Order: sequence, then structure tokens, then C-alpha cells
Amino acid sequence: MNTQAVTETLAAVRMRDVRKSFGGVHALRGVSLTIQPGTIHALVGENGAGKSTLLKILQGVVTPTEGSIEVFGEHMSSSSPENSRRLGIEMIFQDLSLIPTLTVAQNIFLNREPRRLSILVDERREIAQAAEIIGQLNLRVDPRTPVFELSPGQAQLTEIAKAIHQDARILILDEPTSSLSAQEADTLFGMLKKLTAAGTAVIYVSHRMTEIMTIADEITILRDGQNVTSGKTSEFTLDSIVQHMVGKRVTGFQYQARAIDRSGKPALSVRGLSGPSGKPSDVSFDVHRGEIVGIAGLMGAGRSELARLLFGVDKKTAGTVELGDTAVEFKSPSDAIKAGIVLVPESRHEEGLVVEHSVGDNLGLPQIGQLVRGPFIDRRREGTLTSDLIKQLRIKTPSADNKVRNLSGGNQQKIVIAKWLAIDPSVVILDEPTAGVDIGSKAEIVELIRSVASSGKSVIVISSEPAELLATSDRILVMNNGRLAREIERDEIESWATIAGDETQSPLIRTELGLQVAIQKATQNVH
Repeated sequence: MNTQAVTETLAAVRMRDVRKSFGGVHALRGVSLTIQPGTIHALVGENGAGKSTLLKILQGVVTPTEGSIEVFGEHMSSSSPENSRRLGIEMIFQDLSLIPTLTVAQNIFLNREPRRLSILVDERREIAQAAEIIGQLNLRVDPRTPVFELSPGQAQLTEIAKAIHQDARILILDEPTSSLSAQEADTLFGMLKKLTAAGTAVIYVSHRMTEIMTIADEITILRDGQNVTSGKTSEFTLDSIVQHMVGKRVTGFQYQARAIDRSGKPALSVRGLSGPSGKPSDVSFDVHRGEIVGIAGLMGAGRSELARLLFGVDKKTAGTVELGDTAVEFKSPSDAIKAGIVLVPESRHEEGLVVEHSVGDNLGLPQIGQLVRGPFIDRRREGTLTSDLIKQLRIKTPSADNKVRNLSGGNQQKIVIAKWLAIDPSVVILDEPTAGVDIGSKAEIVELIRSVASSGKSVIVISSEPAELLATSDRILVMNNGRLAREIERDEIESWATIAGDETQSPLIRTELGLQVAIQKATQNVH
């Protein structure tokens, strides 16, 4: 018997007909998949597709109802975090498990410290060994640095170094780049390639499709608790991945050029605008009728603060705002609404919706003055209004009387957008409009944004998602530390798709990578 051949073909993870039910709800319906050592295997699917349940089973937190799991040929006979760690499975969460007050070295060796005389922690050896580990992973950080002093990217990579020290053979990453800069993400990808070259299997979960197509070797797509398809990532396109995820053809992720007249007076003109916190600071830009202007930047760049100033939530300390030929001053959001500016806020639950009220109540709120007759609300008129909006925006709800909290994130976001469109504004500001929604709803919201602009309204889209900005924006402004760092025209964006590079990358991936690099450069050189 050739034991070497057996070892070489041994799967890191082999699942057969894995099922899991919670009461009467079937979270997994017979999932079978194989993950090979030395590969990055992406796991994708909409919210509720079964990804979280699958990961919890591998982590040992959830016990499958049926099915079998083998890890490097060993049957996973019991479900517990301890057994999963014994098998070499480590999971890196979005919320990291590092202890902020301890150093990088202390976190890496936590509960496994090298000791002298079997009692005392050998700090010198701990630091030296930590330096060796992080050096092998290209993590440029002093092992004596307290974790609270690290950037989000450095903390993420330290967490991975800790997992590798604990003999991880299978590394599970859940949305690992959600708080990373483009440069930090590149460092992470380099580290993962190094780990897989040494035989580690990586299970990679991300909602960023172009990222998955760039980094993953193989992909498994889940829908409604079942694995719809698996294969080499090179065999898929972005459209085919999305189609498998939602079960139908979805459009909306490709930019659609529109004729925009910039010869006349801008619909919105901002000059030297500054806020009370120093964000924004001396910002100037224009938005024309029918134009979509995207605003990019890293977390803390001042994008949401700009939106709050334009909507009258916060008071400006300097600068002017003009709507057409009229200079405007907003003391409150109601002033902005009367002038024709509306804001779809980043936090829809706290600022955009009354989730314990009905769909109809939420849709009618901005027009409550027009719906009131004496001491009563004209329910017939409200019903007509809400029925029309539900149809126009394809809001999925059993009825207008259904409570908003019972709807999906995508349908909740449509309600926030719909209630403002009903008052026919001239300027629509959307702050992270697709945050927390599934891919199908994301595509519908992108199409809706285009439709709003095509009707002649001026649109500002603030987003941390490069793909979203690229699909919607006619121009992109990049902010850093409260200031406008750069303006990117569409011609430059399109040129990124033809830049020489990895021939296996689609034009869409190249364009997204181009935007990420542009954002990174702009944040390093504000001008």
C-alpha cells in the first residue's frame, strides 16, 4: 500500500449529507463538500443560506442532526470547541478574541507560554519565538507592542499568527477584510498564500465577491441550506456566482453609462464646508441633475459627517451650500427636507425606521402633514400611498400592516428609501445603502439608485463597498481625515479595466482593485 499517495489525497474536510434542524427550521439540508489541504476554499451564500450553521458545526459549537464529517481522515465523532481545536480547526471571527492590554507575544502564546523551571514564563524566549512566527507571516509589528496600539489589520493578522501557533491545520476566516485597508488586505492575502503553500486549508467567508474571485482557489455556493454547486473559482464569473446564490439572473453590478448635462448650474453646490468636529474640513464639490456622485474613503474619513451637515443634523461652522441658484441654511433636518434634500442614514434601525410600527406607518411618516384630516389620519389616502410605494419598489411584505422588524434587511432599506422618494426630493443622499442586505436586494437597490438619478434627481452615494461605488457612480470623490483628497472621473475608472496585470482577472476585478489602490493612495497624499 502506498501510504504517501493516501496522505497526499486526504481531504482536509469531507462532509457527507450534513443536515441540521432547529425545531422545525431546516438550516442545512444535506450539504456535502470537500475542502483540500493547501487551498483557499470560499463559502458564499445569501443571509440565511446556511453558512453560519456550517461554520459553527466545524467549530464544534453546533452538533449536526445527520451526516458525517472527516477532518484529515479522522471522523469528527463529537462536537465541542475543544475537539475541533484538537483536530486543528481554528476560526477567526470579525470580533477578535485578542486581549487588548496584553502584548502581541503574550496573545500569541496565551495559555501556552514557554516556561523556565516549569513555573516561570520565559519572556525572552516568548518574544523571540513570537518574532519568528510573525516574521514567517510577513507581519511587521514588534511582538512587545500592546494589542490596543495595533491597527485593525495588524490585530487581524496577529489573531491568525495566534491560530497558527496553536497548530491550526484548517483556518476559518469570517469577513476578514471588513475593517482592513486595501494595503492591509493585500498583506492578509499574502499571508494566506504562504499558509496554503505550507499545506494549511483556509475556509474563506466574505460578501465581497470580487475579493473571493481574486483570492480563492475553489468555491462552494449555498442556497436555502443546500450546496448548489462547487468548483474551481476560475470556472465562475461574478454574474454566475450571484445567479447561483439567488436562484435567478440578477443584473445591477455593471456600471451603465448615462448622458449627464454638466453645462448648466449644478443642482447642489458645496463650497468650503466644515463641521464642528473638523470633519468635514473645507470641502467643495458640485452635483448636477441626474448625476450620481460616489464618496469613498476609509472608516473615520468624515463621509457620514458630511452627510449629516448637508441634511441639517449638525450645524456647519464654515462654508456655503446652494441648491440651484438659492443659498440655503439648515438648522434642522426639517429645513433640509423642505428645501428638497433627504438622507437615507447609515443606521436604518436607529435613524431611518420605527421598527415596531407597520410598513404603512413608516412609509407615511414624511407626509404625515398631508395625510392628516383634522385630528385623524386619512387611512384611505395613506393606504393608496403605501400600496403604490410597495409595488414601485418591490417591497416584499405580506401587507402594509406588517411590522417592519419582521422584514429582511433589504426590504427594510427599501422602505427607508421609498418614504423619502415619496416626497419628490431634488437631492438624495444615501449612506451605506446596501449595508447588511443580501446580494439579491443589493442588486435591486443599485438599480433603484440608477432609476432615481435617471428621473432627474441628484444622488450622493456614500459607501465602503468599491463594487457598489463602481456600479453606481458617474464620479467618485475620495475623502480622508475630513478633507476631499481626490476626484476620480469615469474615464479613469474605465482605464483600470485594461491595465496590464494578471490575465486571469476579469475587467471588473481589475477595476475594483484599481479603486482600492486609488483610495489608499489618496488617503496617504491629501491634496
